[in-house]
Amino acid sequence: MADQANNPFQMAGYYAYLPARLASSKLSYAVVKNSLYADPLVSYLPELIARGNVIYPVGDQAMSFISRKDSAEAIANVAVRPYLRDKGQIYLLTQEKNYNMVKLSRIMTEVTGEKIGYQPVSLEEFANIYRAEGDGDEPASMYKAAAMGLMDGVTDDFTRITGHTPQNMKDFLAENYKK
Repeated sequence: MADQANNPFQMAGYYAYLPARLASSKLSYAVVKNSLYADPLVSYLPELIARGNVIYPVGDQAMSFISRKDSAEAIANVAVRPYLRDKGQIYLLTQEKNYNMVKLSRIMTEVTGEKIGYQPVSLEEFANIYRAEGDGDEPASMYKAAAMGLMDGVTDDFTRITGHTPQNMKDFLAENYKK
């Protein structure tokens, strides 16, 4: 989903290139874009509980999510149903709504039973925190894009493809979080 021309996410150029390249080809295709995967939030919950806060530097902007399971279901449907592909369709897979970090932290608090607030750090501080893991600058660039409102798209594409709604954030976290 991070394919806008003004998107500072380090991967945006790759995401923007492919649809344009396909459109200029003679190939039959469909492009399925994922919003942010909800799955990593589950593994981050212990860290967020310890911090007491979501620290993502996105200000008051919202971000859209989808689970990997829901994404896989939609992609499989596109793969086996010719009417969903081969005509240059572009899909964006999202849950039914996006979440600002205050709302997301409230859902996390409800699911975990632990108080999680929202206290963003700066982009530079975020990059420094995760640089030791080898991936600080790339996610910081993604959150910069989110702070610009570039990661908040919501569509009903998942429902149109599968015939049912995607799992919402609260249900997803409750199903996957283990204390």
